[in-house]
Amino acid sequence: MRPVLHGDVVATARALLLVPSALRQRTLRHLFFEAEHADRYRRKSGQAHPVWGDGSLETAAAARKQAPEPLLDDADYCACMIAIFEELLRWRGASHARS
Repeated sequence: MRPVLHGDVVATARALLLVPSALRQRTLRHLFFEAEHADRYRRKSGQAHPVWGDGSLETAAAARKQAPEPLLDDADYCACMIAIFEELLRWRGASHARS
């Protein structure tokens, strides 16, 4: 997966807002998986994956519907962002363990 930038977190959180809270963690893991595999595809073929994009979380999230961006004091939005950062720490820790 490509390096995660602010726009990746915002786009992913906006996509998660439209997912029932009980399914968010599962959806989030799928988005990380899709971004990882799209990045591998991009590095191998030199082109973006036709569905999942260029290997960034932002383009993986862009393949899904997204809610308008709320203000940062929106509790649901904050919960989505926290989940993304927690998953990012888990994902990076797991990828470093594989290296």
